[in-house]
Amino acid sequence: MAVLSRDPAVSSSSIDDPLLPWLWSIKKAVDAFSSSNHDGSEIDELVSGCIRTFKSNDRYRNDVRFLKIWFLYMDASPDSESVFREMEQNKICTYNSLLYETYALFLEAKGKLTDALMVYQLGISRNAKPLERLKKAQALFSDRMSEIVHACSLEKTSNRDPLELDERFINPWSTSVIKDLLQKMHSQISKYNGYHPSTKAYSGKVPLSSLQKSARNKVVEIGGKKYQIKGCAGQGGFAQVFKAYVNSNPDDVVALKIQKPAFEWEFYIYRQLDKRIPDKERSSFGFAHRLHLYADYSILVCDYISHGTLQDAINSNVVTGGFMEEILCIYYTIEMLSMLETLHSAGIIHGDFKPDNLLIRYARDELTEDDFRDHTGPWLDQGLCLVDWGRGIDINLFPQGMKFKGDSRTSGFRCVEMQESKPWAFQVDTYGLCVIVHMMLHNSYMEIEKRASPDGGYFYKPKSPFKRYWQINLWENLFRKLLNFDPNIDHLMLLKNLRTSFQDYMCSSPQLVKKLKQLLVKQRTSLCSS
Repeated sequence: MAVLSRDPAVSSSSIDDPLLPWLWSIKKAVDAFSSSNHDGSEIDELVSGCIRTFKSNDRYRNDVRFLKIWFLYMDASPDSESVFREMEQNKICTYNSLLYETYALFLEAKGKLTDALMVYQLGISRNAKPLERLKKAQALFSDRMSEIVHACSLEKTSNRDPLELDERFINPWSTSVIKDLLQKMHSQISKYNGYHPSTKAYSGKVPLSSLQKSARNKVVEIGGKKYQIKGCAGQGGFAQVFKAYVNSNPDDVVALKIQKPAFEWEFYIYRQLDKRIPDKERSSFGFAHRLHLYADYSILVCDYISHGTLQDAINSNVVTGGFMEEILCIYYTIEMLSMLETLHSAGIIHGDFKPDNLLIRYARDELTEDDFRDHTGPWLDQGLCLVDWGRGIDINLFPQGMKFKGDSRTSGFRCVEMQESKPWAFQVDTYGLCVIVHMMLHNSYMEIEKRASPDGGYFYKPKSPFKRYWQINLWENLFRKLLNFDPNIDHLMLLKNLRTSFQDYMCSSPQLVKKLKQLLVKQRTSLCSS
């Protein structure tokens, strides 16, 4: 039986906000499921109980926190449409654009594209707020659908070499471009350690398609090993990531990324990371052990990191109405700047730099103040790990200085150049870094505005103001430099200088690193408690 949280900090507020103990209990159950052998029944019981308790309560009808509980309920339900109808009957956030945007994305992931479009249109017809955000989300959805149609037509009609087009810019995510690159490098990829191709369709006893509906404790056989599925760790439009025990051994845990249609590009990028990233920094970029490539599916076997994502850390503050401590924001900013500095110097662009793809790593040993600056000792194991390389770009495969076209279609993370239909390169990652920093500081996605500059030009800046007690000079410099890229400046040196400025601040007083250590311990307890 599920039990509500008795956390003293929560109890003192529960009289004023009866929903809060439920939120904490659900969060703890989710953390327990992610880090242990729970079957998820406690989550289902808590979520159902929360909805029964508050669905008729006028106070929470327009509460975004309660809306997110409904989406957890929907995710576990075999009939999402009936859940949505129940939400409408109870008038749950019916004038909040988040309801329609999230449900439409849910339908899109299940391939119900027409239904997704109708949901966007329903929200717009009701003037759901913020309306402009919902209209942008619908426009991006339409763009994604156009891209799918365009990619299909390219495969049918285009036989020419995409790298020999008479164009100055290339879309590195185009289906035809990736297909061409993989064909040219097939002999090289086939020699990579862990590459297991097959011309046949996957024929295991448990159909991989069945994992989309119910995966818990199912056992799939891949390459002579048995993987016991313990839960879904992530989901996208074409792939799902599962936590799994190898041969039912709870001490041997991996992440299985199962994708249809088969996709080997990500495995190629992982092997380039193995070659190009120095050993000291390699743990910051994830590891892929094997790729099993079938005619219908690809299965990538990767390391599993159980401590949650940077998005989880941000959300933990949103749930309680608080904000991430500025020292933690500074620490993760240093980590991300260092990460992009290393990655870009190796000739690789991530292409999907967002907090969902940044896993949190914690040191095994106690952190020390002395090793912080040089990132040595226990600090080597502490930090972030960047995963999901399906949009990775190997710039060594293109002519030197090549600029790219194409839109990431990721709402909130489209760089300035994409928004203005201009060519881009490393900006796709650095803009993502700015958005993540904004999310850590403000608990919201970044909106930018175009301002006139004294020299007659213009510059971009975030709309949200900085709090007066923050290190405003550091943050203003970061956003000004990364949102307004000067093509005449070495961007690797820029990343290094920005990183150094934040490190200088952190090392200006021993108390700052000491406080950081305390905050990391507190964060780990919160995110990894069972």
